[in-house]
Amino acid sequence: MPLNFAPLNNEPRLLLEAELKPVQGDRFQPTGFPNLGHARYTSPDGGGTMILVESAQSMANRLEAVCWDEISDDWVEPLRGLPIVKVIDEKGTPLTNSLLEAHRLNSPYILEGKDKTVVNLLKSRLAAMDEGRVDLRELAKALLEFDTNALLHGVFLAKKELAGGRLRLPRSLSAFIEADNAQVATSGGVKNDSVNPQGNTARGFGNVPFSRDEWVAECVVAYFNLDLRQVRAFGLGEEVERLLVTLALFKVQRLLREGLRLRTACDLDVTKLTVTRPEAFDMPSLAELENELPTLIEAVGSKGLFGSQRALTVEYRK
Repeated sequence: MPLNFAPLNNEPRLLLEAELKPVQGDRFQPTGFPNLGHARYTSPDGGGTMILVESAQSMANRLEAVCWDEISDDWVEPLRGLPIVKVIDEKGTPLTNSLLEAHRLNSPYILEGKDKTVVNLLKSRLAAMDEGRVDLRELAKALLEFDTNALLHGVFLAKKELAGGRLRLPRSLSAFIEADNAQVATSGGVKNDSVNPQGNTARGFGNVPFSRDEWVAECVVAYFNLDLRQVRAFGLGEEVERLLVTLALFKVQRLLREGLRLRTACDLDVTKLTVTRPEAFDMPSLAELENELPTLIEAVGSKGLFGSQRALTVEYRK
């Protein structure tokens, strides 16, 4: 039975909140930033210290990573048949792909090597945008053909040959994790050198004491935002819209089941998943989404909306 997306009709956003807790104990390690450390701030209502556990950019990468099967170098089973750009080296060994690259199609391994296949395809498809306003619908149509995933996670084609570097699409699916009423749990340890405790620590010898900051919090929440208005604005038709929404929900459910080991000292579990807008929508299970996706991929592909090669391969040479 097809999933019921009727409650999403005419809604601008689908908002989800997942309450999390450490798999073991109470401590967790938030994301850290150079010259900043952990991103901490005071709650707007003055209720206590907030901490950013995982940033929007990191969550985007994690939502994509759970879709890839590293062993088979392909999409996970329910997603096979979706378009993607693969990169191989001179020996034909898989190097990377547009799903895993931080800048997706704008990856230097795709656009800056000697193989100009993707550059030339994009220039051909988007040549009319060299001057004047960027037609985001035409850009979306090209992304659907070459790299469907970019319609959810956004892209910025900064190359001058492509509409003067003005081709950009914001994320349709975004997420972050915050912790409320958080407190530092300070600990430490020693790197022991049983052979020469007084050795030159600059060269890796000797005993080296260190401090360590972890955190505990009253609650940890993952927030997900699917911009339904933007998905509809692509103008790609009802079947493509349904595919993109189903794919986005699959990413969320799979991340919550398999992708919450954020770091060695930050392994989280879901205690509750809530749809906060629209409240009438029932979140499908991962099994329901996995069952629906192959049919949707086949339906969109049968209309010729994907490229002739579902996995377009380019060779990277400096």
